[in-house]
Amino acid sequence: MSELDYQRIAKAIHFLRKTAQQQPSLDQVAAHVGLSPHHFQRLFKRFSGVSPKRFLQHLTSNHAKQLLRQSASVLETSFAVGLSSPGRLHDLLINTEAVTPGEYKSAGKGLTISYGRHPSPFGDCLIATTARGICRLSFLNDDFTAGLRDLQQAWPNAELQRAEKLTAPLAAQIFSRTMQVKPLPLLLRGSNFQLKVWQALLQIPPGAITTYGYLAEKLNHPGASRAVGSAIGQNPIGYLIPCHRVLRGDGNPGGYRWGIDRKLTILGCEFNANPEPCRP
Repeated sequence: MSELDYQRIAKAIHFLRKTAQQQPSLDQVAAHVGLSPHHFQRLFKRFSGVSPKRFLQHLTSNHAKQLLRQSASVLETSFAVGLSSPGRLHDLLINTEAVTPGEYKSAGKGLTISYGRHPSPFGDCLIATTARGICRLSFLNDDFTAGLRDLQQAWPNAELQRAEKLTAPLAAQIFSRTMQVKPLPLLLRGSNFQLKVWQALLQIPPGAITTYGYLAEKLNHPGASRAVGSAIGQNPIGYLIPCHRVLRGDGNPGGYRWGIDRKLTILGCEFNANPEPCRP
């Protein structure tokens, strides 16, 4: 799927959300994104596996509340058996490593970071990696300069080099729907509390969702939903560390670093559980 196709899908989802009470017709949604109804229907079903109307039903707060209830037992089991490392995401084995306190203070001094821009089913993304693992995955919102600036701010003393040849295989593995054998390592730089929150996110399996409050309780910080939300908002590795699977307690999506429409697009694909959903 091209960046233009993703933009059309995201625009359609935004329109569906804003006009849900009016129950817009297929013709109206297609016109909003500048396509014929036939072309738009084909594009949307190729992306998500279902019709726009069915997709919208999966994005309502009532449906989210139902999924939250269904996810509860799954998450209890996940936390009970301690799936923090390695965690599983799509058929990928995720191994995480945190920088040492000294490395945290040095902010990447002596570290070489290779980065590249790549297409994904959810828009172009920036992937950055080191010899020890991926240290960043951010969606670009058509602004590569801003994505690169965020990477530089996160690792101000590292040596950055653009190297799509090195990051392209990672992009292919991350967004592939086939079984992967090679573990995918992540290198994390954050406070102790942030690291705990990010590790907890890895325990939320595809198709399941949870709330900020639930994560706060599981981290032995009941009442610290805001702090958990702040740590989630600073997640440096989108999609792989699935911060998109955390909603508000009332079923509303809450925030997302790379845009609510993108969050709902990713969730909608996972909810629909199409055998080959959201293809690049």
